[in-house]
Amino acid sequence: MKKQNFLLAMVLCCLSFPVYAETTADAEKNIRHTLQQLAPDETITRIRTTPFGNMYEVLLGPSVIYMSGDGRFILKGDLFDMQEHQNISENERALARRAIFASLSSNEYIEFSPEIREHIIYVFTDVDCGYCRKLHHDMPVLNKNGLAVRYLAYPRGGIDSTAYSKLEAVWCADDRQQAMTDAKNGKNVVSKQCSNPVANEYELGQKFGVRGTPAIYKANGEALSGYIPPDDLLDIVKN
Repeated sequence: MKKQNFLLAMVLCCLSFPVYAETTADAEKNIRHTLQQLAPDETITRIRTTPFGNMYEVLLGPSVIYMSGDGRFILKGDLFDMQEHQNISENERALARRAIFASLSSNEYIEFSPEIREHIIYVFTDVDCGYCRKLHHDMPVLNKNGLAVRYLAYPRGGIDSTAYSKLEAVWCADDRQQAMTDAKNGKNVVSKQCSNPVANEYELGQKFGVRGTPAIYKANGEALSGYIPPDDLLDIVKN
């Protein structure tokens, strides 16, 4: 047997075993201690074992990393189950994103919804990007077909950017839907000061790994690509 075939067989063999078991108390203590030193502001959502002996899966909000039980080694990457053809890490991230979406209050997103809402997507958006505007122009078609869009703020230039100020003005407007539409049509939105979620949502998008806008997610936490034509988007969401 060739070396690469042997290694592949070993991987498949390992992945055929039950994936998770109870985390040992010592391992959890070591992992928490290491992360407390490295990232004291990060919340550890969960720690559990993997099929790889002394390697543990650690969920930090929507992020997944892997650590050795002594807390010494950290691996950042995706774990694939080749037998089930699944990205285990992405499945875990999707579950975490789903929980975060479910925890959001209506003040934190700007929703464009039909009278009868059948499906929901969450979209990290900027008001200046061309594809964000293109998606917004598709809104009548999406709403007509029962799809609600919940916008979250993601100023691509960061906290100190013009985009941030524009999004802040949108979230502080008396009519946020109209303000969003105006901003995406290149119109000026009167700036107001108010308590708003723009900074927090920008940080959340970074934790989600958002690299560009629009960043679209199904309500179950599944990540989609960037802009998707309305017919294709509706097919994806409904299936």
